[in-house]
Amino acid sequence: MGSDKPNGADNQQGSPSCLSLGTDETPQRLNAELLAAGAKELETYLQGALRDGTRSARHGTHRFSQSTTQWLITLKQMLSILGYRSWMYREGKSRRVWVLETTAGFLDLEYDPAPLVGTGAGFSYARGYFDADGGMPRNPDARLYFQLCQKDRRSLESVVELLESGEITCGRIHNPSAGVDPNYWRVFVRARSHVQFMRVIGSWHPVKRQQMNARMKI
Repeated sequence: MGSDKPNGADNQQGSPSCLSLGTDETPQRLNAELLAAGAKELETYLQGALRDGTRSARHGTHRFSQSTTQWLITLKQMLSILGYRSWMYREGKSRRVWVLETTAGFLDLEYDPAPLVGTGAGFSYARGYFDADGGMPRNPDARLYFQLCQKDRRSLESVVELLESGEITCGRIHNPSAGVDPNYWRVFVRARSHVQFMRVIGSWHPVKRQQMNARMKI
């Protein structure tokens, strides 16, 4: 999927009033925001983030994997706030893959966000989805875009519904390279909704959040 991203795409993996975009960011500020969030907001965020996760039927656990630990540490904190156990480890000595595994029973790969349309919990779900499967330019001088990518087209359609309920307009869902992967789908947030996206959806991914903060200062 990486070859289909625009150059410089960063796919690292709530309510407008709770987002602190446009201010100097510190880990403490993000931590305080997570502590102030309600349980429903944290749970729906994690359900959205799980779109890039997997489940072990054998162990009854869910796994999130990334090439760095920054976002996984944030997810671990959320799970801790909610009272769920999780642990992090490196997968293989020679691989740059870190895994966060949890026994949190509320997580569900078949979770349907449709009832969340038009709610703060829906925006939280979209935030988790973007942090897991979304991208934006790494370079703050590059032309801004926000993209969401998924192999499950229906899940992407659901997120577009959540975004549009927050007056965030999106382009059409499309396959950028059917010859390479006919089941890979992408959608962009329209330019006129970029600021609304950053204010309403924002990010709890430490890197993406920092990138948005830099944009909001311009």
